[in-house]
Amino acid sequence: MNIKLTNIISLKWLTFLIIATFFLSFTGVSQNASDLPNIIFIITDDQQSGLTSIEGNTVSKTPNIDRIAKEGAMFENFFVATPLCSPSRASFLTGQYAQKHAVINNDRIGLDVISHTLMTWPRQLRENGYKTAFIGKWHMGLDDSRRPGFDRWISFKGQGIFVNGVVNDEGTIKQIDGNMTDYLNVQAVSFLKKNSKNQPFAMILSHKAVHEPIMPTERHNEYYADYEYESPVVREGNIESKPVLKRNVPWKPPYEYENIVPEPAEPRRERGNDRTSIVADQMRCLLSVDEGVGEIFKVLEENGQLDNTIIVYTSDNGMLMGEHNRFHTKRWAYDNVLRVPFFIRYPKMIEAGIKIDKIVSNIDWAPTVYDIVGIEPMIPVHGKSFLPLLKSEDAEWRTSFFAEYFHEKVARNTPSWQAVRTENWKYVEYVGLDTDEMNELYDLKNDPGEEFNVYNNPAYKQQLEMMKIEFQNKLSEINNN
Repeated sequence: MNIKLTNIISLKWLTFLIIATFFLSFTGVSQNASDLPNIIFIITDDQQSGLTSIEGNTVSKTPNIDRIAKEGAMFENFFVATPLCSPSRASFLTGQYAQKHAVINNDRIGLDVISHTLMTWPRQLRENGYKTAFIGKWHMGLDDSRRPGFDRWISFKGQGIFVNGVVNDEGTIKQIDGNMTDYLNVQAVSFLKKNSKNQPFAMILSHKAVHEPIMPTERHNEYYADYEYESPVVREGNIESKPVLKRNVPWKPPYEYENIVPEPAEPRRERGNDRTSIVADQMRCLLSVDEGVGEIFKVLEENGQLDNTIIVYTSDNGMLMGEHNRFHTKRWAYDNVLRVPFFIRYPKMIEAGIKIDKIVSNIDWAPTVYDIVGIEPMIPVHGKSFLPLLKSEDAEWRTSFFAEYFHEKVARNTPSWQAVRTENWKYVEYVGLDTDEMNELYDLKNDPGEEFNVYNNPAYKQQLEMMKIEFQNKLSEINNN
């Protein structure tokens, strides 16, 4: 080969390497800015399904929350693995059941230590180049100090305060003025405005709303003035079929409950405690949450980051709102408590307006994040990525899910339980009681409201045995993970 030809080939290779280097450098920037999605995870507190207009509520006004579902997906059968604040939040963060991550209830002050050790999806994302923020209610222990994995940290002790509360902002304790929902909205928008387009971000906005004492802002007090709550009809035989609901465990003085005395309740400030007042105030609180979602949409659009941002809206647990003669209470194994809203928007992967009716759980969220970002979880997870469901309604998926609750001394009438639910059946086993006569079995196809427990009905003996087998299979699956 002559020298001239060699020089030409060398020049071509040099040109190629220069172009390739430039391309790879550009691709690296593109990976941060566009290939890796931003994530905004918005979670409310004690929001039962049906409070938003997208879910069919004809009174509540939630246009911005609705937008997430209208331009994305709405999960119609999204359940939490434990219907209680602390364990549910830990399951969202880890992809594990409470018996594994050990945040089992709201009683234990030791949760402070446990929640400092959790390997969460924001923590893993931060180790893979994300800028992370936690803004709002942590509530895994009373400690409000920064947990591992967050570059930006604003939180408060325990339940926090709605009106003129105190927050921990990067280690500085601040007295705020006004409603906590407004304050958290402002802080979330501020974080988004300061974010660099060259680094993907993940933000959790964790509202105290709509938890008791359910304090809306003053500007929303006049909304829903003519609203009247229609309590669900509790049919004769409902409570009679549920021996566990008829228990009345004596209350013990607080000094017998070492380290588990509940936080004193913030006063309702002379607001009504009747059912209409409670639900109306839930919807009024959601007006502020919805305004915050609207501001988030606005800043993402201004920054050109909207379509590269995954936006999730959900709650930590549902509530009984009159069903089974229980009002504004959680902790039970009934669908009204386990089912929560779950909306997700990400146009790069999700067709606008789809509805998913498969059984999905909050333990599935963390694995889905890892799947989207393309990283392996550092810890064993019990959930699975639900990305296949976003691609095809015929995707193979689980046919049952497991839920559990660990007794808290402050909730004396609710014993520990474990449950398994399929599309048409639910079996509930009350753990630690002297008798199995309080266990429950529901025919969801014919009794979707779980009104009549057929556990002791001989006609359902075969189905009961099948559900017990499914129950044991789920326990084995969890224990082997």
